[in-house]
Amino acid sequence: MSTGVVLPRDLPAADVLPFARRADALGAGSLWVIEDLGFRGGFAQAAAVLAVTERVHVGLGIAPAAARNPVFTAMEAATLAEQFPGRFTLGLGHGVPGWMRQVGAWGRSPLTSFGEHVEAVRRLLHGETVTLLGDYVHLDGVRLEAPPATPPLVVSGVRGPKSLALSGRQADGTLLAEPVTAAYARAAREQIGAGPEHRLIGYELAAVDDDPVRARDAVRPGLVWVGTPDAAAHTAPSPYAADLQALRDRTPDVDEFVRLLPDEWVDDLTLAGPAEAVRTRIADLRAAGLDEVVLFPTGDDRLAALDSLAAVFTA
Repeated sequence: MSTGVVLPRDLPAADVLPFARRADALGAGSLWVIEDLGFRGGFAQAAAVLAVTERVHVGLGIAPAAARNPVFTAMEAATLAEQFPGRFTLGLGHGVPGWMRQVGAWGRSPLTSFGEHVEAVRRLLHGETVTLLGDYVHLDGVRLEAPPATPPLVVSGVRGPKSLALSGRQADGTLLAEPVTAAYARAAREQIGAGPEHRLIGYELAAVDDDPVRARDAVRPGLVWVGTPDAAAHTAPSPYAADLQALRDRTPDVDEFVRLLPDEWVDDLTLAGPAEAVRTRIADLRAAGLDEVVLFPTGDDRLAALDSLAAVFTA
């Protein structure tokens, strides 16, 4: 089991490689790069940080599957797996609906499209010659000329019961975006339905600080989307889900909404506080089913935040 860290999508370009090197030196178990619309390409980021680090495992979390032909996705992933054996994990997801519609890649059945892409990519990475005549993926006897000796894991970044069940059937693991509470981790494990070999990874907003108030203040801005439809699956298993939704409905100003979130909700939705308290929460999340906890640094100075997170990388 490992504790990793996310490379923030909006990190200044000059800080990206120093951040990666620092995460490697501080003992982070993994470093996850993000591919969000309009920011940086996932495979390019992964290649760059793999090249300047020696030990840390690098995950792409996540790439929207339908944005690329699955053969070219597999070619990119295979190249990284060949060059950096055992150090790369490929994350694929539906993509954010609004973004995918903007680029004309949101089909009538995102679930079918996603399943076909994951199937094709995994089979290609495992050296198969693939013919797949699906609704969205059309391949005719395609194979990789030099599939990696050790295929990278393919994990799904999805939410919702049907998508989680599909991930359990077709992917090597599932990545849950923040916030991941212990209740949500347990519910997701049940919906995935796969055995213990299926890797469950969770992103967590995190701030390690001896002052709990200061730590909570650091993570609150990251909770602006809690209470939106996209976050419903994350909060539904929590005992305060109805109260949280009611607070969001009567508080249209998102800054006011996050300010009014009770401390106990913030503590459940994030990893914030002194190092020992955060280590305890990480243990709770692992007991609830997470194999890998990935910390999302907060605040204006993410390099300084990364240094503070080092206290829990070995938790």
